[in-house]
Amino acid sequence: MEFKVPTMAELMAAGEEPEILFWVGCAGSYDERAQKITRDICKILHHVGMKYAVLGTEESCTGDPAKRAGNEFLFQMQAMTNIEVLNAYNIKKIVTGCPHCFNTIKNEYPGLGGTYEVIHHTQLIQDLINEGKLKAEGGESFKGRKITYHDPCYLGRANGIYEAPRKALEVLDAQLVEMKRCKSNGLCCGAGGAQMFKEPEKGNKDINVERIDEALQTNPQVIAAGCPFCMTMLSDGIKLKDKEQEVKVLDIAEITARANGL
Repeated sequence: MEFKVPTMAELMAAGEEPEILFWVGCAGSYDERAQKITRDICKILHHVGMKYAVLGTEESCTGDPAKRAGNEFLFQMQAMTNIEVLNAYNIKKIVTGCPHCFNTIKNEYPGLGGTYEVIHHTQLIQDLINEGKLKAEGGESFKGRKITYHDPCYLGRANGIYEAPRKALEVLDAQLVEMKRCKSNGLCCGAGGAQMFKEPEKGNKDINVERIDEALQTNPQVIAAGCPFCMTMLSDGIKLKDKEQEVKVLDIAEITARANGL
């Protein structure tokens, strides 16, 4: 499926406004694995005929890693730059592919002058399923497959979003199996709070290995994720356990795109 993803600058030059801005995020832009998720989110937006745009080169990091690592000054500089760009384009609604971007823009930008309606891509998918625009047919069948979903911290515990990603999985006719620690009792993948960018401290076991052990106890064929950081940590865990052939780690957007034949 070939189509062009418009930038805000292009739309503005044509005197048009999008329904929604897709905030791609650093991982979605630069991480090879996360780029696939970005493409699938765009395929979904294109498929349902939603008018959207990205910022392209005008987008920079939301400042989440800087803030979590304790550099408030750098965070505010990064945030202010983004807010200026967003406000100049009169952006009202944003969808993100990453819970970290979602949480930062939704909860921390308003205090710096940037107030927008922000949704995570799993919420967008849930809305589109409810509206009957995504059907989970005509593509790969997940019928009867065992899927376990890992709650990202910044989507689940930080923002109380548990239903949307599960709704996207329930529509597949798959067998949804929950891990022992899930929803408000979920376990971090080990990459939040800027831990993604440093080596782990000494301990008995890496957190992502602990989490993969829990996931594998459900005997899944698919581990569903909703965050590029979780994707990296869970995929690394599966590699370590040598289970890459039996267990696939897929984002909710990838599963949705596959099920709809996009």
